[in-house]
Amino acid sequence: MKQYLELLKDVIENGAQKGDRTGTGTKAVFGRQFRHNLADGFPLLTTKKLHFKSIANELIWMLNGGTNTKWLNEHGVTIWDEWATEDGDLGPIYGAQWTAWPTKDGGKINQIDYMIDCLKNNPNSRRILFHGWNTEYLPDEKMSPQENVKNGRQALAVCHLLYQAFVADGHLSMQLYIRSSDVFLGLPYNTAALALLTHMLAQQCDLIPHEIIVSLGDTHAYSNHMAQIETQLQREPKKLPQLIIKRKPESIYGYNFEDFEIVNYDAHPSIKAPVAI
Repeated sequence: MKQYLELLKDVIENGAQKGDRTGTGTKAVFGRQFRHNLADGFPLLTTKKLHFKSIANELIWMLNGGTNTKWLNEHGVTIWDEWATEDGDLGPIYGAQWTAWPTKDGGKINQIDYMIDCLKNNPNSRRILFHGWNTEYLPDEKMSPQENVKNGRQALAVCHLLYQAFVADGHLSMQLYIRSSDVFLGLPYNTAALALLTHMLAQQCDLIPHEIIVSLGDTHAYSNHMAQIETQLQREPKKLPQLIIKRKPESIYGYNFEDFEIVNYDAHPSIKAPVAI
C-alpha cells in the first residue's frame, strides 16, 4: 500500500513535535485520509509482516463484547496485556460499547445488531454506523489504566471510534474515523481489521465488499519509532494477498479465526518497536 508509505513520509517530514499522554514524544499531523478498493487485494502490509491472527481474533473478541484479556490470551493474542488489571479486566472498552451500550433506563443497545439490520432492511439509510466514544466511561489521564478500570472506566480511551457503512448497487463500503493514530504500530492493524469487518458484514448481508476509507485525526509517529519507520520506507511494496472466508456462520458473532485464510501473503520481515503505554 503505497498510500500508507506516503503517509509515513508525510508524518516524518511535516509533523510537528508534540508531547503526549505517555511522555514518549511524537511527530504529528492532523486530518489525513486514505482509501483502498478491496478488489485490489486484502490490505495487509507487505513492507513488514503483520500478525493476522492477532488482528482477526481481536476483532472477533470485540464483536462478541469482550473486555477481558483472558480470551485473547487463550487465542494467542497479547496486544492488550499492558493495559489490563491483574485479572485481565480492561473496563468498558470497545466490545462493551459496540454490543452493550448502556441506556439511561438500565438497558443495553447492541449497535452491531442495529447495523446489520439496516444493511439488510434499509441499505439506503444514512445512519448505518456504530461507535465507541462514550464520554461517561473515558479514563482519567492522570491515572494509570489499571486505576481507571478499578474506578469503572476504560483502561484506554477508544482510538478507532466511529464506523459508517455505505451501500450502492449491492456493494458495501466502510469508513472508519480514528481520533488518535499510531501510524507505525496501530494503523496497519486498524486498516486490516476494517477490511476484515467489511468482508464479514458483506458476507452476512449478501453484499459485495467494495471500498474502505480511513480518516485520521491526530496522526502521529512516536519518537522511539523513527529508526523503524526509516527502515520500512526503504522497502518496496509487494503484491497484496487475498482473503478467503471458508464458511458463512449463522451470524456475525459466529466467526472463528480458522474461518479465514490469507492467500499469497509475501511480506518483508516484521519490524519490532516498543509500545507507548
